[in-house]
Amino acid sequence: MKKIPQRTCVGCNSQKNKNELIRIVIDKEGNISVDKTGRANGRGAYICNNPDCLEKAIKNKRIERSFETTISDEIYDELRKQIADNK
Repeated sequence: MKKIPQRTCVGCNSQKNKNELIRIVIDKEGNISVDKTGRANGRGAYICNNPDCLEKAIKNKRIERSFETTISDEIYDELRKQIADNK
């Protein structure tokens, strides 16, 4: 039996299976994007597929703290769009 990796949501701090979460990644050049494959190179942060978790993470700047940088509104809009599409 293969073990399923667990990750923590930056919005609600709950642990879930990696494949249930959306991965946000920052690469070496500082580009932030949504990683649809879950395999992109760079530092990753995970968020639930839930608009409430995303808004909580944005309000408390948890994603920015994870990456130690500021994040543009376009990235947040892309995350909101992806969560809305997955519902």
